[in-house]
Amino acid sequence: MAKELTWHGKSEQEVKEMDIKEFMKVIPTRQRRSLKRGFTDAQKALMKLIEADSQNIKTHCRDLVIMPIMLGKMIKVYNGKDFFPVTVTLEMLGHYLGEFSQTRKSVTHSSAGVGATRSSKAVSAR
Repeated sequence: MAKELTWHGKSEQEVKEMDIKEFMKVIPTRQRRSLKRGFTDAQKALMKLIEADSQNIKTHCRDLVIMPIMLGKMIKVYNGKDFFPVTVTLEMLGHYLGEFSQTRKSVTHSSAGVGATRSSKAVSAR
């Protein structure tokens, strides 16, 4: 028998029915403080798109707390170069959108260039 996925003891359907006040009681303090201060204009515009069930939602708002209304939505979050698609799941609640669209890549080094080592300095660069 498959185990049902829950978040803080609530099923996905119960979480979707939560209002903001109830949601704020179970999220960490930093996120609670962010929600308590209210949304910026850009965040308000994004929330209107999410509530309207728009397709192809793109945003630069990396600092928006993921809320129950966003469950199951696909939001494209800007990482500085591209819009990275993020599908919101139950485990993401209470985190920020930017946490799921990485801005840095891992460093991949290739071979050393001319002049990078002592032996390559003697090679003429014609």
